[in-house]
Amino acid sequence: MFPTMRRIVTGHNEKGKSVVIIDSPPPQTLGREEGGLFEIWNTDGDPIDTKDPTDRVEPKVTLSPSAGGTKFRYFAIAPTPEGATREQLEAGMAAAFKQMGAAHDQPDTTRHPGMHKTKTIDYIILLSGNAKLLLDDDEVQLQPFDVVVQRGTNHAWVVDGTESALFIAVLIDSKIVE
Repeated sequence: MFPTMRRIVTGHNEKGKSVVIIDSPPPQTLGREEGGLFEIWNTDGDPIDTKDPTDRVEPKVTLSPSAGGTKFRYFAIAPTPEGATREQLEAGMAAAFKQMGAAHDQPDTTRHPGMHKTKTIDYIILLSGNAKLLLDDDEVQLQPFDVVVQRGTNHAWVVDGTESALFIAVLIDSKIVE
């Protein structure tokens, strides 16, 4: 459904000259085609050695960055399957969050089974499709190129219609004060 994603990661060679270190699709994904997470790059708060060719994407896709770290990713949200029951959606979302090591990040799913809350500041841009951002007491219809600054609040993304929505996001581990 979506074009092949390509990452170009720069660094330095042994002579101190800037070069391409990685030119490839994201190495780790969770889900495919209609929905999922596509990891681009992670940091963990440690200094960055620009001569190190190591791919910084973790071997397992997790929802949140490590302490002091960041995550840079694409994510796709598929439309709600026609005829899906609340129980089916709850079971599917619970399994997806568990697979990402984030079952604890769903404190209140009363409004929607995909509601979740992380201790991150997220910069999110809708690239394609139409989606709705649900909050506990609010909602916003999004169009391509709308930007959301998600500040550690309980939220869900919902796609109505037949086209998946593709987002790009930077998640930054943060101390959230409510």
